[in-house]
Amino acid sequence: MLYQLYDWQRAAMEPWRYLAQMGTEVYGNPQSPWAALPGSRNAAAAFDLMNRITQDYMRPPFEIETVKVGKRELRVTEEHALEKPFCTLLHFAKAGGPKQRRVLVVAPLSGHFSTLLRDTVRALLQDHDVWITDWVDAKEVPVSVGPFHFDDYVAYVREFIGFLGAKDLNVISVCQPTVPVLAAVSLMAAAGEPVPRTLTMMGGPIDSRKSPTEVNILATTRPLSWFESKVIQRVPVRFPGFMRRVYPGFLQFAGFVAMNPDRHIESHMDYYQHLVEGDGSSAEAHRRFYDEYNAVMDLPAEYYLETVERVFQKHLLPQGKLVVAGEKVRPEAIKSCALLTIEGELDDISGSGQTQAAHTLCKGIPASRKQHYEAPQVGHYGIFSGRKYREIIYPRIRDFITKHA
Repeated sequence: MLYQLYDWQRAAMEPWRYLAQMGTEVYGNPQSPWAALPGSRNAAAAFDLMNRITQDYMRPPFEIETVKVGKRELRVTEEHALEKPFCTLLHFAKAGGPKQRRVLVVAPLSGHFSTLLRDTVRALLQDHDVWITDWVDAKEVPVSVGPFHFDDYVAYVREFIGFLGAKDLNVISVCQPTVPVLAAVSLMAAAGEPVPRTLTMMGGPIDSRKSPTEVNILATTRPLSWFESKVIQRVPVRFPGFMRRVYPGFLQFAGFVAMNPDRHIESHMDYYQHLVEGDGSSAEAHRRFYDEYNAVMDLPAEYYLETVERVFQKHLLPQGKLVVAGEKVRPEAIKSCALLTIEGELDDISGSGQTQAAHTLCKGIPASRKQHYEAPQVGHYGIFSGRKYREIIYPRIRDFITKHA
């Protein structure tokens, strides 16, 4: 019922949003006579801010149209290589590009769209043939399709790796998917199937008992029944997934903001001031960030609850107790691929040592094919996005793949 009330509230805000859009045009458009009045910039900025606070944010595009490979500027097109009910395997094809090492980026299914990894993909495209898991908003998936479990996530990853050809593939998992990706590759190795050349795991909860963050503590101080009763909702009537049980994106977003409310309030006040002062570049940078940050998606309830239980409450993987589709997950079965783990010194979502724990679990990989890096003065999002990612972290990933692939 909470989700339906939220949806009604958003619908009720629509007239106010249109009013805000009109006010922005009336007081902010240079062609408008009202724009010459004293205080017009303040009024336009206030209406603009109101519009952004009340609007719905849809999945943003990747907007990667070209990439420089060597000395050539190549056109990039997005191709739907494989479509599943809850995920599309997206390929960034480069017209006339040279043959490059194939990389599968496994994006998080944790509230934001895969476009959050835009920087990750853009940097990788210079030197690699890039594919990414583009997860579908659960409210867009009809109930008739059926549920989506943690085991299904692992099965999707395993299928995508097989589809792309494991022998010539390098897999990068960012945050939440480090656990299902390690599970998928472990099952493949135990079954005698080819495994990827390299595994790169970035800021993920392989063992969330190490340096627990607020996110980890919340998961362990509440029983699973609390999560099911408090955050699981039914999709409202106007969406294709009507009546599907989900963890709504708006609740996830509220959790994101609650972690640093003062920072977000200050950022919006700065945005208002930038508009008043006519600082267009700073205002546009704010828009770009929040267009992505505010765009959230619903998660299938089964997957969300099982992740909370298996990864954050029972810690099944590091204890050697994780079972997927009736098979025990044994990371020690992985022997032939190389492993790189990356953490951020200031990561407040996946604490120090949580991702590095993969090295202890993957006992079958020789030490010469293992590498760990902790990025100094880098938070969670800085691991895969921003200047430090492009200048410090990406070169390490590129060189590691080159060395071992």
